[in-house]
Amino acid sequence: MDLVSSVFGSIAHWVDIQSLLLFTVLFLLIADYLKTRRPSSFPPGPWALPFVGNIFTVDFNRTYGDVYSLRMGQTWMVVLNGFQIVKEALVTQGDSLADRPILPFQVDMFLNLAGPQSEGKPFNPHLIINNAVSNMICSLIVGHRFEYEDERFIKLIKRFDSALQSATSIWAQASKIHFNQLKMTGQYYTFRKCARLFFQYFMMNIFVYSQRKGDAESTFSEENLVICALDLFVAGSETTSTTLRWAFLYMAKYPEIQEKVQAEIDRVIGQSRKPSMMDRANLPYTDAVIHEIQRMGNIVPLSLRHSTNRDIQLGDYTVPKGVVIIPNLTSVLFDKREWETPYTFNPGHFLNEEGKFVKRAAFIPFSAGKRVCLGENLARMEIFLFFTSFMQRFTISVPAGTKLVLDFCFGFTLARAPYEICATLCRE
Repeated sequence: MDLVSSVFGSIAHWVDIQSLLLFTVLFLLIADYLKTRRPSSFPPGPWALPFVGNIFTVDFNRTYGDVYSLRMGQTWMVVLNGFQIVKEALVTQGDSLADRPILPFQVDMFLNLAGPQSEGKPFNPHLIINNAVSNMICSLIVGHRFEYEDERFIKLIKRFDSALQSATSIWAQASKIHFNQLKMTGQYYTFRKCARLFFQYFMMNIFVYSQRKGDAESTFSEENLVICALDLFVAGSETTSTTLRWAFLYMAKYPEIQEKVQAEIDRVIGQSRKPSMMDRANLPYTDAVIHEIQRMGNIVPLSLRHSTNRDIQLGDYTVPKGVVIIPNLTSVLFDKREWETPYTFNPGHFLNEEGKFVKRAAFIPFSAGKRVCLGENLARMEIFLFFTSFMQRFTISVPAGTKLVLDFCFGFTLARAPYEICATLCRE
C-alpha cells in the first residue's frame, strides 16, 4: 500500500511540475504577444518569433512592399525599400527622422573607456590600405601619422577590424534583448579593449583636453573626447578603405575598364605629376568608374538607423514616435526603376551620350537628408586621390591560377572577403 501511495505521489508531483512549466511557458508567450504585437496602422511584415522577433528574417524579395516592419527582440523597426520612399523619409520628412536610436551595447562601450612593397607579387591589400587611410584620419585628429611598420598602429587597426565586425554581429543586434548576457561574450570585451587601446595610444596627450580638463563649467570631457575621436576614426577610415578594396577588386575583374581609366589618366595628368582634386572635372570616365564602384560595393547596405521623433505618415502607414527606421540603401542602389543594369558593373550609369559625367539622384551611398554623412566630401576626395594615384602608377591583376570571387564579410561595412592581387608598375 505504501508503495502504491509513493508511486501515485511521485506521479502527482511530476504532473504538478509539468503543469507549472506549461503555465510558465504559456504565460511568457502570451505576455510577449501582448507586449510586442504589431501596432494598429503599422506597416505589415513577416511573422515574428516569440522573444527574438525577426532577428533571423530578411525580406529580400519585397514581399511586403516598399514599407514593412520587423521586430528585433522587443523593438519594432520599419524598413524602407526603394529610392522614392527613402527620399520621402530622409529628405521630405527629414526633421521627423533626425534622431538616432541608442544601442545599449554602444552606450556601455563608451562609458567604460578608461604603397605595395611586393611589386608584381600577390599580396593582400587590406592592411596597407587601412594604414594609409587611417593615417590621414590620424593626421586630422592628433596631428601625427604613423609608419606602416609601427607594431602598435598595426595592432590597433587589426583590433578595430575585429571589433567592428563584432559590433554588428547577431549578438550586438540582440543587445536590447539580453544585454547582460552580451557582456559575457568575447565580442563585448574585444570592443572594450580596442576602445581603451585607442584612448591610451592616441588621446592621452591631446593638448585641448589637457587644457580644458580643469574647467568645471566646460562640457568637454574624457568621454566626449574619445567618442568624437572614435566617430572620426571609425567612420573616416573603415568606409573609405573598404571602398578602395572593392575598387581594386573590380579593376582586377574588369581589366578593359581599368585600361580605359589608365588611358584617361595618362592623357589628362600623365606621369610627371600627382593627381589633384582639380583633375576630377577632366576625368569623367574615371569619376564614373569610382561612382559605380561605390554603387556596386554598397558598403553600408542598411545605412545607419534613424528614429522618429513624432508620428509620421510613410506611404499608406502611420509610424508612431520612437520607432527605429532602417533606410535600405541596397534597394536604392540596385533599384530597377532607377538603374538600367542594376546588377552589372556599368560606368555608363554615370555618363551621358557625350561621355560627360552625370550624377544620378538615386546615388546615395552616403545616405540623404539632414543626417547625411558629414564626412562625404572628405571621403570623396580620399577615394578619388587614392584611386587615381594608384591607377596612375600600377596595373592591378589577378594572381595566376586564382579565380576571382566577389564574396563579402558583413560587419560595420559590407567588406570584401580577404583576397590577393598583383600590382605591377606602369611604364612611363
